[in-house]
Amino acid sequence: MQQLQFEESWHKALCAQDRQNIERIFRETKHLNNSSVLCSPIREAINHKEALLVSVLVHNFTDHPLTFHNRSLLYSVQGDVIAEKAFTLPTFVIASQVSMPWTFIFPKDSYIIGTSFKNGRLEIL
Repeated sequence: MQQLQFEESWHKALCAQDRQNIERIFRETKHLNNSSVLCSPIREAINHKEALLVSVLVHNFTDHPLTFHNRSLLYSVQGDVIAEKAFTLPTFVIASQVSMPWTFIFPKDSYIIGTSFKNGRLEIL
């Protein structure tokens, strides 16, 4: 059965409203009955360094831990790839049958500037 977990820094920093939103997204998407990895969108933003921040709830529906060692991620909107980057996050591991929120940061040079980022889809390759 799929479980929601928060990485320690998220657990400490989340305000009640954001936690409730993530818990709602988890309830709505935990029964997708998939055998792979899926990302449910939480929010998108551009920060002060002009990096694209894509926050998602990563669902690891597989039978093995999900690691991020040079793992490519694509962010697309209406089928058009807006951002692409390989991520190495040595301490970020999502156990089997666990969903965990995370924000992936695409630096300014890794996404198409001037496009809409709303209603996008993050894919982990």
